[in-house]
Amino acid sequence: MPAVKKAVIPAAGFGTRLLPGTKSQPKEMIPIVDKPVIQYVIEEAVDAGITDILMVIGKGKRAIEEHFDRNFELEYSLRQKGRTKELELIRRITDMANIHFIWQKELNGLGDAVRYGRLHIGDEPFVVLLGDTILQGDNNVNITKQIIDVYEAKGGSVVALEKVPPELVYRYGVMDGSRIDDGNLYRVNGWVEKPAVGHAPSDLVVAGRYVFTSRLWPLLDQVPTTVNNEIQLTSAMHLLAQEEQMFGLHFEGRRYDIGNKLDFIKTNLVFGLQHEEFRDELRVWLKDFIKEL
Repeated sequence: MPAVKKAVIPAAGFGTRLLPGTKSQPKEMIPIVDKPVIQYVIEEAVDAGITDILMVIGKGKRAIEEHFDRNFELEYSLRQKGRTKELELIRRITDMANIHFIWQKELNGLGDAVRYGRLHIGDEPFVVLLGDTILQGDNNVNITKQIIDVYEAKGGSVVALEKVPPELVYRYGVMDGSRIDDGNLYRVNGWVEKPAVGHAPSDLVVAGRYVFTSRLWPLLDQVPTTVNNEIQLTSAMHLLAQEEQMFGLHFEGRRYDIGNKLDFIKTNLVFGLQHEEFRDELRVWLKDFIKEL
């Protein structure tokens, strides 16, 4: 099978749950400690062996392009001041991978955003990483690399899965499938998008990381649009599972969804407590602050 070297990252949504902070700034550019969310996503892809990335953006997302482009004036200023560490950091951002951008003309759902990658990806297998979601595996395991490994070992598309409380399944695309060999790997029979509580086939849901074969492309054209004229990615995934083998990997770790304010605050605290530069000082401050509540 051909190696997985390309990625599509949808990053065109408005981020309305983070207003007013996202009125003029893309939600993907909101920093988690000292890096924007989208940089964590790109770094995960690159560390998994991805060398070519297509980012699907929309209105108001120009800052994402600028973040991954060269800033010669800033580089010159840092060089003149002898700030070599900062210079290396910003140069690394532009050198991580071949990053391309395409504009989603209308926000017609995740399936439509992914479909913009068709000409760029062609017949190759590819990964999809949601631009507002950070996945952190236990012991720093790279989740995108894990699902690529499953694809290479088993063939067929692979989806990262997380377990959620049964009362929250209505928020997600839910897997219908069966466990393989008592491990974390599942054979997928199909998908149900946002089922009613009590009617979900499982408590395992999509976690924002996917490996797809090129067979997905025509299926995205076949699925009917919703009442809001959106193309659901899970609808095409359901069809794909009927045509070829598909797997789900219940990864060990945590998903951080930056799409709402509370999870954004929690994520900054978690990553701040992991940050080598000031984690000890932050931990002391946090303990003292909680005692005062």
